[in-house]
Amino acid sequence: MLAERRTEFAEALGADLGKHATESLLTEIGFVTAEAAHLEKNLEAWLRPRPVAVPLAVQPAKAWTELTPLGVVLVIGPWNYPLQLLLAPLAGALAAGNTVVLKPSEHAPATSAALARWIPEYLAGAAEVVQGGIPETTALLGLRFDHIFFTGGETAAKAVLRAAAENLTPVTLELGGKSPAYVDSSTDLARAAKRLAWGRFMNAGQTCVAPDYILAAEDVLVPLERELVKAIGELFGPDSAQSGSYGRIVNDRHFQRIAALADGSTVVHGGDRDAASRHFAPTLLRPAAGDTVMGRRSSGRCSRWSRSPAGTRPSG
Repeated sequence: MLAERRTEFAEALGADLGKHATESLLTEIGFVTAEAAHLEKNLEAWLRPRPVAVPLAVQPAKAWTELTPLGVVLVIGPWNYPLQLLLAPLAGALAAGNTVVLKPSEHAPATSAALARWIPEYLAGAAEVVQGGIPETTALLGLRFDHIFFTGGETAAKAVLRAAAENLTPVTLELGGKSPAYVDSSTDLARAAKRLAWGRFMNAGQTCVAPDYILAAEDVLVPLERELVKAIGELFGPDSAQSGSYGRIVNDRHFQRIAALADGSTVVHGGDRDAASRHFAPTLLRPAAGDTVMGRRSSGRCSRWSRSPAGTRPSG
């Protein structure tokens, strides 16, 4: 499916998040393809029964452990990597012999529609797609599943856990968090800046494991800021709005939210934005203690509130 429908999925990701086709291949389509290949390569060995020693009293009996499918698995995916974070759990669940119900994010409607179109064709009888928003997700959580995978924010995760508890359903959560980077005086600052900028501004900053803020001594921050500005220019040119490789914020609500975060702090580079296209330029902030941009919000998984502005602050 991923090989034959690569173009369709890349176009859907471009429509939802402004992703360049190469980025979609690297971080979404190619990621899941590699995951499936890894599963296929190792599955026979993973599923092989393992002998277990038995006590003398029951010998010559033999004992072993054998893995069996759980049953029906629900996978609820987020919007920031709407293909990868839905299909990677799907691949694992299918490899283990389960059937799967997929709930794509309503905030990535083009990708959701593409999945709803192609999953039934390639995985009929093994996986089903349920589109929709909160009402549909709530209805799904009212059903009994044998395992639930959820990637998203903490508030929604609590609702998932409460619903799962009614049926004692085991749950796997991926909720993320703020991700600092530490840069010291022994570092090659130009190289570090290129790596930080690439990791931070991929998918317009909407990545749960992206470097979120930088910790460094004051004498490192100033030259590092200069190198970061250079690295951003090398990645996206003098005007990121004209760059085909720089994505867009997923929707108007998130655009306004990150605009408020940037406006509540000190901008040292970038800050340009266009609400109509949801373009938010790569932005460096120098936040003060207490700035909202550095706060951790109870509703925030990184994929839910990760942003284009990247903060820098001195250590201590």
